[in-house]
Amino acid sequence: MIDPNIPDDIALAVIDPHAYANGDRIDEAFAKLRKDIPLGVAGPQGFEPFWVVTKHKDIVEVERNGEVFHNGDKATTLVDAGTDAAVREMMGGSPHLVRSLVQMDNPDHKNYRGITAANFMPQELKALEVQVRKIAKSFVDHMEELGRKNDGRCDFAKDVAFLYPLHVIMELLGVPQSDEPKMLKLTQELFGAADPDLNRTGKERSDPKEALAALSGTVAEFIEYFSAVTEDRRKTPRADIASVIANGKIEGEALGVLEAMSYYIIVATAGHDTTSGTTAGTMWELAKDREKFLQVKEDPKLIPLLVEESIRWVTPVKHFMRSATQDTVLGGQEIKKGDWMMLCYQSGNRDEDIFDDPFDFKVNRQPNRHIAFGHGAHVCLGQHLARMEMRALWEELLPRLDSVELDGEPTRMLANFVCGPKSVPIKFKMS
Repeated sequence: MIDPNIPDDIALAVIDPHAYANGDRIDEAFAKLRKDIPLGVAGPQGFEPFWVVTKHKDIVEVERNGEVFHNGDKATTLVDAGTDAAVREMMGGSPHLVRSLVQMDNPDHKNYRGITAANFMPQELKALEVQVRKIAKSFVDHMEELGRKNDGRCDFAKDVAFLYPLHVIMELLGVPQSDEPKMLKLTQELFGAADPDLNRTGKERSDPKEALAALSGTVAEFIEYFSAVTEDRRKTPRADIASVIANGKIEGEALGVLEAMSYYIIVATAGHDTTSGTTAGTMWELAKDREKFLQVKEDPKLIPLLVEESIRWVTPVKHFMRSATQDTVLGGQEIKKGDWMMLCYQSGNRDEDIFDDPFDFKVNRQPNRHIAFGHGAHVCLGQHLARMEMRALWEELLPRLDSVELDGEPTRMLANFVCGPKSVPIKFKMS
């Protein structure tokens, strides 16, 4: 049996938002772990020790075994012990500021997921494809207009990638377009809590209590907004997802207040941010490598493969946490009841046993068994919508985009949970 103790320098990289923002640094740390300690224990100061699950097969095994590995018993994202204690005190013993599908286990997970599951199934989304494609075309037109005004330049992340999926999900949710900037701001505060450019404090390392207060303020603002939405949709239901949530029932009873508000929050945030990050990351790679850009531009049939490779490459959700409900064995290691597990999706999507040349962005990669959407019962509810949005955008943009190159150094947000590009400056020509 391999000694499961992870060296301090690698353990610190695994939790460090700067490592994920750098990209290469976290990839190097995970590569060392996959080679030497594929399933090991990290014990950085101030944190409850946790298993770092780096191999694709082990992540899949945990994800498919929801009875043995729970979402809801402990924090579902990595937090230090002090923050965990503060959240539990604030939430009456619960480790969660919100209680969305991510924080649920069965039977609640199955029941709550069922409320909106039909809205995100391929057959339901097919009816929306014309509308999504129209929105995609409007953003390509917007990009062309920016190019005319700015000497063929724009920040693709901020000007296109952040706004397009945001508009799609807000249309489906039923949020007016005038409120989209507010939703974007709150989303970035929630996922960019460690990034001074995005969080409420404007600081990179604030006092834990101050940071938690800022995060709680963001959640409170979401709740205030969607409480009004709930009241409106219960009085006057519409053909939108907000009405589905507002009037949803579990065993004949309306959703609990925390659960309903959390449902809105996950749809309003995860419903666009991860797609935005993936879309921005795709342009980063195409602008960096003209040969790959031309390869997919000249063969539009590659676009579905480009989308899958983009999802693997960016892996916007870097981790989720699970906890063992019983003693078990995983990857040759003995896991004890109560042990905390960090599922490292970026590592799984670079696993040399699964992917040929995993550190090469291949626009024609086949097969592509990525796990960026998770696996099993908790697989991403919005995966089909995300694929449709990205496919529509590239099908609208690539025929009109004659050339593109980087116009500066792209950057990623400081985050170890959800992390994607923050800025992708490009210079381009359109026909």
